[in-house]
Amino acid sequence: MGTETELKFEVSPSDLRKLKTARTLRRRDGMPAKEEYLVSIYFDTDKHELRTKGVSLRVRQSGDKRVQTIKTAATDVPFSRSEWNHKIDSDELDFRAARGTALAPMLTKRLKRQLMPIFETRILRRTVPFRKGGSRIEMALDEGQVRAGQKWAPITEVELELKGGNPADLFKLARVIGGLVPAKLALKSKSERGYDLTAAKTELAVQGQNIILQRGISTVDAFRIIGRSILRQLAANEPAVRESDPKGLHQMRVGLRRLRAAISVFSEFLGDKQTERIKGELKWLTGKLGPARDLDVMGTKIKQLRKAAPAKRALKEFSAELAVQRTNAFAKAKDAVNSTRYRCLLLDALQWIEAGDWAKQPSIASGHPRIEQFAKDVLTRRSKKAMKKANEFEQLDPHQRHKLRIAIKKLRYSTDFFYSLFSGRKMNAHLSGFKDRLKDLQDCLGVLNDIVVRQKLAPKIAVGSERTKRRARTLSAGAAFGREQTEIEPLLKAAAKAARKFAHAKRFWT
Repeated sequence: MGTETELKFEVSPSDLRKLKTARTLRRRDGMPAKEEYLVSIYFDTDKHELRTKGVSLRVRQSGDKRVQTIKTAATDVPFSRSEWNHKIDSDELDFRAARGTALAPMLTKRLKRQLMPIFETRILRRTVPFRKGGSRIEMALDEGQVRAGQKWAPITEVELELKGGNPADLFKLARVIGGLVPAKLALKSKSERGYDLTAAKTELAVQGQNIILQRGISTVDAFRIIGRSILRQLAANEPAVRESDPKGLHQMRVGLRRLRAAISVFSEFLGDKQTERIKGELKWLTGKLGPARDLDVMGTKIKQLRKAAPAKRALKEFSAELAVQRTNAFAKAKDAVNSTRYRCLLLDALQWIEAGDWAKQPSIASGHPRIEQFAKDVLTRRSKKAMKKANEFEQLDPHQRHKLRIAIKKLRYSTDFFYSLFSGRKMNAHLSGFKDRLKDLQDCLGVLNDIVVRQKLAPKIAVGSERTKRRARTLSAGAAFGREQTEIEPLLKAAAKAARKFAHAKRFWT
């Protein structure tokens, strides 16, 4: 078994050609780069059982040579994965070579019978070896396609694989490439692109995947697993933001909040300057996406109000001004994810997760406790704080309710990070009840917060760009959103009820 440590970047066909001729990326020994044509066939069952179990199986042919490869499939950023390679003599799978691999526990007679080709890739690859610092790195420039039946998608990407040495040198070479062309960190492997072609997916928005932590791992490894998973969610929603899809923009914002929450959870060993810089960049991107989300939520509310009062001309004009500002806000969000700053943020964040300055501290280098006790301490501390506030809900003023909402949100993210560490019939029952009560209270507080946001936004939208209609828009908006005041009292009663239930929720981690 080997461990594959690599970075992938998506580039345009013209930029790939530019990289092929770049002087800084030529072989130092003057020898020509190696070129080969690779045909890879990926196998699975019709129900994609291998993918479900986090395993990929392929046979790659280059000339007369065939290699069967089994990998642990990436559920987060495909940076480091286990792989097993075995030379074979034909296109037939060699199940004997699967002994001792991640595939072995699955290889029943039934599965062997049902394995079949699912999709294939055809790639023209140019390979260039490098020595960067004290490390050996292989750069592959790939151009071709992935095909599943009649469906296909182009592939033009750069792969940097660490053959030996320090991961930091891998990132240094990545920055050289980023200085030559606008290379975008690729969060999907070729196999994932193939599976995408087999799916009838129309939804652009991508939710975060469940985070599964193994008992006994260190807090450092746990943070890396959590960080990679969240970074994947963030980047996976780029296409949706580029298409001004509100659900995708919301999911990218959720990813940003989750990553900032993870930094807070693991703050005891993330106190370095590099982390502060990453936090600043995450805050920058959050600020670029926030207005579009707020205006989209307000737009939904306006549609409801116009149905209730369709004859209000000023409300119609307010709605038109809102649509203009919403369009502008989504354009600014799109500009942000298309920017060099955003591309650098993704690469910087991945390097920080995998090989950041925080990991070089003596206290971490000498070892760190297992994740179970750390998770218990975090959940106990955060739940105690949130439950105390929830118990006093009816005495809280608006500012204190806002602080409770933040505490509830942090606790919910912590629960999502650590729930997999605690299992058993009793714990599972407590987990379900805890998460339900937590969600109910968060939803109630979220609706109340949306009203506050709308009341602050409405006058700014009403001002608009046409001075002649400002007064009418302002009066109409004031009247329309003033009606929401009547909704606050019932919402407060519902939130108080949810708070009482949450305050007595049973802990699933004890």
